[in-house]
Amino acid sequence: MEKMELILAAKPGEINAAGSWGRPLAHLAYRVGGGPHLFRANGPATPQRGLMVVDDTGFSGGGEPEGFCNEVLRECAARRFSGVVCRFLERPAPTLVQAVGKLGELCRGRGLEFYVTEGYAGATGEGKVLISTALSGGSLRGRLEEAGERYGFSRLALWVERRAEDFPLPSPGGAGSPLTGEELERRREEHGAEVFFSGELCAHYFTYMAGERGHFVLFDDMGSIRRKLRLGEELGIRTGFLTYEEVEMEKLRELS
Repeated sequence: MEKMELILAAKPGEINAAGSWGRPLAHLAYRVGGGPHLFRANGPATPQRGLMVVDDTGFSGGGEPEGFCNEVLRECAARRFSGVVCRFLERPAPTLVQAVGKLGELCRGRGLEFYVTEGYAGATGEGKVLISTALSGGSLRGRLEEAGERYGFSRLALWVERRAEDFPLPSPGGAGSPLTGEELERRREEHGAEVFFSGELCAHYFTYMAGERGHFVLFDDMGSIRRKLRLGEELGIRTGFLTYEEVEMEKLRELS
């Protein structure tokens, strides 16, 4: 079974520490804003090499994509980036649909890697499709197999999210409240909850009662992250992204 290449996604203030671990880097320093234009976060480290990650938080839509695409390519050249990750998580915007299609072609022409979230995968036949490992129901294997059938397993890349969420029961919308590590541990201890592992979700969970209402808490640790990566490898997925601030670095070597 071929090992998955693990890429560390880090913010500007984390990039030097993340780089010391010898993994390929993805820079969480960019977003698409009004215009559309490319904006870069300020930080103590000037990004060089690795992948540029662009998010769409707060993008209001509208505008022509050509200028934005050119800005992305100029930044890649200036920072010697090896590729672009369009991590667009908001509802697909027509302008960004066009931008993704154009960027995919431009990156291919320049020998740059290209990644795009699944919501925008239909806009391009280029690059790899990012699949989040965070689920609140169903089966992660089933989710990945479905994506593999649609795009091809060789075209998939995992974005591993270390989640901790508290779901009130019933939870018709499937939305939970995020928990910090401290809140997670305190909740478990307060209720003396026994922790179980869901093979379907590849995540840990426990339940508790608050008054007359039940709660379901779903969370990851390095063990569940390891399981998710191994599942991806079994299915032929060759690239995975880990967020630096979510990973226990002393245990990172155990993932390879």
